[in-house]
Amino acid sequence: MEKKDIFESIRDVKKSLQKADKYIPNVEERSIDRAEIKEAVKLFRHVVFGNFFGAVDLSTSLSRLYTILSHQIDYISRIFHESMPCCAEEISQKFIESIPELRRLLGTDVKAIFDGDPAAVSHEEVILCYPSLVAMYHYRMAHRLLELGVPILPRIITELAHSLTGIDIHPGARIGEYFSIDHGTGVVIGETAIIGNHVQLYQGVTLGAKSFKFDENGNPINVPRHPIIEDNVVIYSNTSVLGRVTIGHDTIIGGNVWLTQDLPPYSKFFQNREK
Repeated sequence: MEKKDIFESIRDVKKSLQKADKYIPNVEERSIDRAEIKEAVKLFRHVVFGNFFGAVDLSTSLSRLYTILSHQIDYISRIFHESMPCCAEEISQKFIESIPELRRLLGTDVKAIFDGDPAAVSHEEVILCYPSLVAMYHYRMAHRLLELGVPILPRIITELAHSLTGIDIHPGARIGEYFSIDHGTGVVIGETAIIGNHVQLYQGVTLGAKSFKFDENGNPINVPRHPIIEDNVVIYSNTSVLGRVTIGHDTIIGGNVWLTQDLPPYSKFFQNREK
């Protein structure tokens, strides 16, 4: 059998790759630009935190952020045939108009992180140094875009934070004011988790699903399956709270706990022993 040269091999492989894979759809046009998405997150950080990360011209930064979001949302709608409640420009404008409220929420997160860590010397240090705040400005941005009906893009944004910090927050989770994560590495917060105000998590905490329900074709059904954490709850390191359970307000859960049951308000739960 005559040996192929490299050019013939390349032609054969090209022909094969141009056919659709069973699980990898073909994309005929330009796809999402991850570099632009990273730029959008940086612009959001700049307009929220001002000159902490470099000199900021608010008008220029907001205009550029609007342009990037409009382009990327339009790509998603056209390339992936995703339906959205309105056009990319209108969604992007609504997001821009949301930024003052997102800034207020992130301010409460700065305060909570500072209050929860005696090692923090100032709000400035929290803004400049703390990975949990990095995770939170990615999450707050992504969650708002998801609320506006944007698919795919919010998940890319939170996965950028996951790669940077080791903190994995699904954009669909609902997180209240004054939220803090101490240290942060290994924290996982699932899509349908609901977290109240003044909640503090430590490293390695998982708010996850206990099990999945499946449809007749064997596909997982997207139903509420993650915990509800009420106000003023503290969960210490390497604890897993699993399933659609409710942790009552003003509860403390110790470290290295596996919890799959509701807890009433003012509970103290340590090493599988309720007190």
